[in-house]
Amino acid sequence: MQYLFLTFFVAACLAVLIVRAASRWGGRWVQDRYPGPHKFHVDPVPRVGGVAVFLAALSGVVLLWLDAPMLGATAMLLLACSTPAFLAGFAEDLTRAITPLQRLLLIALAAILAVWQLDALISYTAIPGVDWLASFPLGAMAITVFVVTGTANAINIIDGFNGLSAMCVTIILACFAYVGMVVDDPLIVALSLIGIGAVLGFFVWNFPLGLIFLGDGGAYFLGFYAAEVGVLMLHRNPQVSPLFPLLVCIYPVFETLFSMYRKGVLRGTSPGYPDGVHLHMLIYKRVVRWAVGPHGRHPPVRLRNSMTAPFLWVMCALAAMPGVLFWDNSAALAVAIGVFSVTYVWLYWRIVRFRTPRFLRETRRVRVRLRGRGL
Repeated sequence: MQYLFLTFFVAACLAVLIVRAASRWGGRWVQDRYPGPHKFHVDPVPRVGGVAVFLAALSGVVLLWLDAPMLGATAMLLLACSTPAFLAGFAEDLTRAITPLQRLLLIALAAILAVWQLDALISYTAIPGVDWLASFPLGAMAITVFVVTGTANAINIIDGFNGLSAMCVTIILACFAYVGMVVDDPLIVALSLIGIGAVLGFFVWNFPLGLIFLGDGGAYFLGFYAAEVGVLMLHRNPQVSPLFPLLVCIYPVFETLFSMYRKGVLRGTSPGYPDGVHLHMLIYKRVVRWAVGPHGRHPPVRLRNSMTAPFLWVMCALAAMPGVLFWDNSAALAVAIGVFSVTYVWLYWRIVRFRTPRFLRETRRVRVRLRGRGL
């Protein structure tokens, strides 16, 4: 647990220093003032919180290296491999000049480095047809690079509301830590705790007030880090089903795949073109509505922003629960993935057609009653 406490402390301290520096000097520290479909806050906020998370993870890896040099060396290699992914997003946060393709290529480079340095390959998927491709070294590398790059991009896609991506990554790493303890893999447990502490240290300043954001650098780093921990778990522990990491990460991954289908097939636009109708955006716009408060005023945008993420935390946690229970049972995990996919599509189409399910409407009514009592 010392890894979690250290990284939490380092991330929290660095994040508050960044917030203070941004409020005093601004400039390149504050880069989210530009309009766009993914902007749901009212004040300019520093979007370089990934620096605090990355450096906090580095401090945890150094401590691990001092405690257990063999494990620490592997963790240090993982962090070194993640550097291109982090720098790709960090450069975009500062310059707004890095194209999506350039960022994806740098993340893919980071994944290739991890395959080369850590020999972390997905050689078994429990998916008919894909397993044949994974049986070849180049095929296994292609699948691994695709999965890691896609997961990093998926975490970046859901990053936009206070606490959303940070808590989802925390849930994912907590599941990895639990299964790592079950299979007695100290490296997976240590890496998971390092990541959890770094994320939570940032989280205390990100939620609910949104004083600092991960930015692309932080989102890409956390997505890459979580994906690589999952790949390492499969590589080191063959008894773990390859569908376990997929189910644990299913919310951001399916959000990305569904968005690509929605844009490319249904709308005929580029899958990389940003829009404002992701599920988390629809919940913000059509579930967390402008409710009349005790003084007849609308709640501020900042409050609406913070009220959005908990809906998705519940979805992420509910999807991860079967993964924790059936981490070694591919059949049960496949059923859970199917149930989540159907539920996601059903929920999305209900909300996008202004037919929000009743249980979500009831949640809103309860909130309105509480506001009417001044709570």
